[in-house]
Amino acid sequence: MSKKLTTSWGAPVGDNQNSITAGSRGPTLIQDVHLLEKLAHFNRERVPERVVHAKGAGAHGYFEVTNDVSKYTKADFLSEVGKRTPMFIRFSTVAGELGSADTVRDPRGFAVKFYTEEGNYDLVGNNTPVFFIRDAIKFPDFIHTQKRHPQTHLKNPNAVWDFWSLSPESLHQVTILMSDRGIPATLRHMHGFGSHTFKWVNKEGEAVWVKYHFKTDQGVKNLAPDVAAKIAGENPDYHTEDLFNAIDKGDFPSWTLYVQIMPVEDADTYRWDPFDVTKVWSQKDYPLIEVGKMTLNKNPENYFAEVEQVTLSPGNFVPGIEASPDKMLQGRLFAYSDAHRYRVGANHNALPINRPKAEVNNYQRDGFMRPDSNGGSSVYYEPNSLSGPKESPQDRTTGFPVSGVAESVSYDHNDHYTQAGDLYRLMSEEERARLVETIVGAMKPVESDEIKLRQIQHFYKADPEYGTRIAKGLGLQVPVQA
Repeated sequence: MSKKLTTSWGAPVGDNQNSITAGSRGPTLIQDVHLLEKLAHFNRERVPERVVHAKGAGAHGYFEVTNDVSKYTKADFLSEVGKRTPMFIRFSTVAGELGSADTVRDPRGFAVKFYTEEGNYDLVGNNTPVFFIRDAIKFPDFIHTQKRHPQTHLKNPNAVWDFWSLSPESLHQVTILMSDRGIPATLRHMHGFGSHTFKWVNKEGEAVWVKYHFKTDQGVKNLAPDVAAKIAGENPDYHTEDLFNAIDKGDFPSWTLYVQIMPVEDADTYRWDPFDVTKVWSQKDYPLIEVGKMTLNKNPENYFAEVEQVTLSPGNFVPGIEASPDKMLQGRLFAYSDAHRYRVGANHNALPINRPKAEVNNYQRDGFMRPDSNGGSSVYYEPNSLSGPKESPQDRTTGFPVSGVAESVSYDHNDHYTQAGDLYRLMSEEERARLVETIVGAMKPVESDEIKLRQIQHFYKADPEYGTRIAKGLGLQVPVQA
């Protein structure tokens, strides 16, 4: 026996195919509250799409510890080998809108929510170990260049390359993006990174700096640009479909998590600023240490309720994991949660997909769409003498020394070329040729030779061959170096 169709307030619906009208021709009567409810709800079925990372796919799974790292962190979900923690992941493109194609050349978001016994821990990274900029104050301007021109509503290569050419710190990420790695074959066949530097603290209060690396167990595979363009036209949801189908048939994708550990004191002497997200740490200096395995084994039951309404923030920490002074991370600690409050609402953490498995006790009340008891009659302020929840001093974050004058200032280290050049020189001749071809193709639509020449200088400083080949491809002379 089928269930009875009802209104949102539970009343049975007598006719869901015909509006109440004055006679067979109408007009329609305003007394048809079921019609009005359907139309009004339909008009509000779309929350604002994410400003960035709008197009995404997600899945449930678990993380299992495979190596003892308790000497580095007191995080409970990493406390013992064999411990499993449920998690949810959202993959995404960065610049495109909700309906854009999956197989565009773009970084991929790689955002993991761990439902730990001490609260939710979100690791919100990308499929690249670095980023285009290193200070959050530049982020709105950078994203504007990736979006549409306010007059033509078209993508604007002039803005893209003008910004990059005036932001040399972007060169490392640009080289990765324009390489073979710029278009993953599937979401299952790419690595993931925390990108930023974070801090781990153990039970003794001893701290280390840490970087996260999720290595795909499926192997890395990428798409050639012509294949990606063909797929984009034929099946713009290719990556989303591939992930869903793989899990649906029991081919569960997995990633092995490794970390790099840096002693706190090394931050002052390492050849790169370890908090500059446009740089990597050499794995020769800080080798990868295995932590555990992430396995995706369950598809969402409802895309909107889970993938679209999931909210992830790099500011969601648990005891034993803390922020570093990375300037880009510091801005994200605020910006992500603020975006969620605007897009989904002040109570986004109470939605089922975001709700912690741990008990939540605080003094936050009210706001739109409060789905729980709103604290009931419990005390709603602090400090209080009424047995309300109290802070736990043992879970305070650890300090780190800071110094200097309060002013707008850049990082001390400004070598934006060595790592990009090293990456270029690591590539095979075939990979270099494809990289140059991709960059030349992307820069040809740029109308200003001044912008092109400025960007070519950056490529040349990374490696003379790199810059010379791109200049030749664009029919320009390599600028004379000062």
